[in-house]
Amino acid sequence: MSGQLRVLVADDQALVRDGFSVILDAQPDLTVVGEAGNGAEAVRIALELRPHVVLMDVRMPVKNGIEATAEICAATEARVLMLTTFDLDEYVYDALHAGASGFLLKNMRRAELVSAVRTIATGDSLLAPSVTRRLITDMIERNPPTPGTARPLTLLTPRETDTLRLVARGLSNLEVAAELHVSENTVKTHVSNMLTKLHLRDRVQAVIAAYESGLVVPGHHPQE
Repeated sequence: MSGQLRVLVADDQALVRDGFSVILDAQPDLTVVGEAGNGAEAVRIALELRPHVVLMDVRMPVKNGIEATAEICAATEARVLMLTTFDLDEYVYDALHAGASGFLLKNMRRAELVSAVRTIATGDSLLAPSVTRRLITDMIERNPPTPGTARPLTLLTPRETDTLRLVARGLSNLEVAAELHVSENTVKTHVSNMLTKLHLRDRVQAVIAAYESGLVVPGHHPQE
């Protein structure tokens, strides 16, 4: 994505909003176009200003971050980066289903925040690296899929299925390429085809689909 990346910061604490806004506005390629103190305000501003990325707190008044994320993702092309803490793990699964493209812990460093916004804007997904697999696995174990609701994977080619399995393990495109002995560009093509065929927004939703379909079993690495 070229040009300025437009960012909306949503958090019910003014000092937190101001701090994030100052950090992001200091970057030459990032512009904070709005701030919101609650979920309803975040939805209204997102619909009006159409930011590329929304930095969204989970707990906010009037409308919480998960509800706001669902509305924003349904009505715009904005990508939502949720802000969370370890004691809010129970919200992760719901937020992923609402359309969030990633999570970042609130104690992240300045450089991590900037990098995360750029990563989300390019269409990649992002979860705090130290907790990615644990969070997703825990959420799916606590919320087992309802029979008949999983997305069918029969539309995928064998190679696309292999790619999905590895993506669900948290591997990057480069790591998937090494596992499959193909180029990184080939992996990117497989990922794009996979998302299109399954009508998925991004890699985060692909991970959910892999777990819910039984392609990947929580807590275990499948045999390729």
